[in-house]
Amino acid sequence: MELLTPGTGLIIWQTIIFLLLFFLLAKFAWKPILSSLKIREESIQSALDAAEKAKDEMAKLQADNKKMMDEARVERDAILKEARDVANNIKEEAKNDAAKQTEKMIADAKLAINTEKQAAMSDVKNQVAGLVLEVTENILRERLQDDKAQTALIEKYVKDANLN
Repeated sequence: MELLTPGTGLIIWQTIIFLLLFFLLAKFAWKPILSSLKIREESIQSALDAAEKAKDEMAKLQADNKKMMDEARVERDAILKEARDVANNIKEEAKNDAAKQTEKMIADAKLAINTEKQAAMSDVKNQVAGLVLEVTENILRERLQDDKAQTALIEKYVKDANLN
């Protein structure tokens, strides 16, 4: 067991070496190590802050993007609705104009037909009157060729005239 148990001299020397090493590390290495760790900690903290800031900025940009997309959708819907309304108004106006033009054309056609009908009726009346006069004249010439028939007809008309 002696081999496993350290000697008193060894313990003293190890303690002296440890204290000397501790003193040297504390004197020369401890401050640079601590400053390096502090710089590293600050670097990590600034990276975390930058990441958090970037995350917040990304969330803000996404919210702005969503808001802009919603506004664009609303504007698009409004434009489409307005275009549909304009198209419907144009269709309605075209229908109304076509109906008015159709009614006007029908009224003009009826007027033209009535005018032509009146002209034709007048022409037919004139032709019938002319034919009646011609036929009457021919009949009267044949009946009234002798003087007796003429005298009898005149007397008949005179009697009829007194009765009225």
